[in-house]
Amino acid sequence: MSTQVEETKETAGKRAAKRPARPKKSNGQWKVDGQEPLNKNEIEKAEDNGLNVRDRIETIYSKNGFSSIASDDLHGRFRWWGLYTQRKPGIDGGRTATLEPHELEDEYFMMRIRTDGGQLSLEQLRTIAGIANDFARGTADLTDRQNIQLHWVEIENVPEIWRRLESVGMQTTEACGDVPRGFLGSPVAGIAADELIDPTPTIKEITSRYIGDPSLSNLPRKYKTAISGHPSQDVLHEINDCSMIAVEHPEHGIGYDLWVGGALSVVPRFAERLGAWVAPGQAVDVWLGVTQIFRDYGYRRLRNKARMKFLLADWGPEKFREVLETEYLGYKLADGPAPEKPTVAGDHVGVHQQKDGRYYIGTSLVAGRASGTLLHQIGDIAEKFGTDRIRLTPHQKILLLDIAEDEVNDVVAELDKIGLSSRKDLFRRSVMACTGIEFCKLAIVETKQTAIDAVTRLEEHLADIDELPHPISLHLNGCPNSCARIQTADIGLKGQIVTTDDGEQDPGFQVHVGGGLASKDRDEAGLGRTVRGLKITVDGLNDYVEKLVRRFLAGRGETETFSEWAHRVDEEELV
Repeated sequence: MSTQVEETKETAGKRAAKRPARPKKSNGQWKVDGQEPLNKNEIEKAEDNGLNVRDRIETIYSKNGFSSIASDDLHGRFRWWGLYTQRKPGIDGGRTATLEPHELEDEYFMMRIRTDGGQLSLEQLRTIAGIANDFARGTADLTDRQNIQLHWVEIENVPEIWRRLESVGMQTTEACGDVPRGFLGSPVAGIAADELIDPTPTIKEITSRYIGDPSLSNLPRKYKTAISGHPSQDVLHEINDCSMIAVEHPEHGIGYDLWVGGALSVVPRFAERLGAWVAPGQAVDVWLGVTQIFRDYGYRRLRNKARMKFLLADWGPEKFREVLETEYLGYKLADGPAPEKPTVAGDHVGVHQQKDGRYYIGTSLVAGRASGTLLHQIGDIAEKFGTDRIRLTPHQKILLLDIAEDEVNDVVAELDKIGLSSRKDLFRRSVMACTGIEFCKLAIVETKQTAIDAVTRLEEHLADIDELPHPISLHLNGCPNSCARIQTADIGLKGQIVTTDDGEQDPGFQVHVGGGLASKDRDEAGLGRTVRGLKITVDGLNDYVEKLVRRFLAGRGETETFSEWAHRVDEEELV
C-alpha cells in the first residue's frame, strides 16, 4: 500500500513539473506591468485626465444644467475639482448598501475647498463665508484634514465660486480624486514659540509646483501628505501616506523624519519610519520622489488594494528607501533619529504664547459644524482685534493668531458669545464627526447633530467632574471608512444598523475603545479595541459614554490614561 502511495506521489510530481507555471497576475504597477488599465476607474482616467473636466464644467455643464453632465465625469473626474454629488434627503441608512449610487445621489454637490496647512487670511475666510451663504445654503463644515466643505452647491454656480475663490488665492483643484489631496500642516507653523522648523515654505512650494500637474494627477488612489515642524506632532503623521516630522539630527541639525504608508479605513495600517533624515532643502524632492513611487509602483488592478499602505506592507521600509534613493533622488539620505514623544497636546485649544510675544487662541467647534454666518462672526472678531491670520486644525478646530496680551480675555469672551469655547472642556475639545448621513452617500447614521447632542448632554450629566486627567476623545463615523479616525480615538463609534432587544432595526454604532496616536498620551500609536458584540443605538450613546467615563475614573491607576485603562481591563468593564 505504501509503495502505491509513493508511486502516486511520484507520478503526480512529474505531471506538476511538466505543467506550465501559471502566469503571475498583474497588480497594475506601471513600472512592472505596463500602463494598460485593468478596471473601470483606470480606463476612465486613461481616456481623459481628470483635470480636463474643468473646461466642460465651465463651458457646457454649468450652462446646460445637471442633466447634461456625462456619467464618467459626474462620478469620476468631477472629484479632481473637489466635487461629489451629495446624498438625496430622506433615504434611511438601512438602504445605503442596497441602492445604486445614482439612486442615492441628489442633483447638488459637496464642494471641498483646499486650505493647505490650514492657513487662511481674513479676506479668504470672509470669501468662503460669502460663498457659503450665497451658494451653499449657509453650510461650511470644517474637516479633519483642514479643508472646508460646502453643500447644496448647484453646477450652474460652480464657475462663479471658483472665480471668487481664485481671486483670493484659493482653489478646489485636486481636493478629491486619485491625486495629492490637501496637505496637513501644523496650524501653528511659523508662530509657535516651541516650533522646531516652519514647514510653510515647503508646503507652498510643493502645492504651487505640483497641485494641478498632469504628471501627478493619475495616482492609483487618493494620496495624503502631512508635514509639521512642531514638537506636538500635530498632523497625525502615523496615518498619512507621506509624512515629514521635525527632528534634530546630532550632526546636521533640524530637519525632518520621513514616514510612509499610513492610512485607516476598513484596513487600518500605521505609517513606518524609513530611518531617513531629510534636510529642509531636500523636502520637496523627497515628497516628489515618494509620490512618484506611488504613481509608478502602486497597485492599480484592485481598487481596494490601491493605497500606499499595501505597497509599503509588501516592500517594507528598507526596500522603499532604497528605491527612493536609487531610482528617484539619485543620492542617499542621511540616517536620522526618531522624533521624541510629544509632551504637549497637538489640538492647540486654549491660549498660547507666540514666538513674537503675542498670543494665539485655539477654539472648539463641536464636530467641525460651522456655517457661513459663523465664519463671518469669527471674521468680525478677528477684524475687531486686528488679526489677519486664522488657522484650521486637523482636529476640526479654529485658531486666531496675533492677539495682543491685554486683549486675550476679551477675545475669549467674544468667542464664547458665538458658542466657541477656548477652554479645555470635558468633551467638546475632543469630539469629532464625519459628514454622516445628512450629505454622504456612504453613510448609515447621522453624525454631526448626534455629536452635538452628545456633547451637550454629557457635559450636563458629568458636570460633577471638574477635570479629566487627559481629554477623552469621542469620534463618530457614519460608515466603516473611518473619515473621523474612529480606530485612533479613546472612544470610536462606527455607524451601522443595530438590532435592538425588541427586534427593531435602529441606527447605531459598533464600539472601539483605547485607540490613539503617539502624539496623544501614548508611547506609540495603537488601534482601538473592538468591544465584541457591543452595539449601541444612537439613543443609547450618551448613557454608554457616561457609564464608561465613570468606570474609568473609578478604576484607573494614578497615572493611567483612558487608552491604557481600556486595554487593561476585562471586557465586562467596557460593556
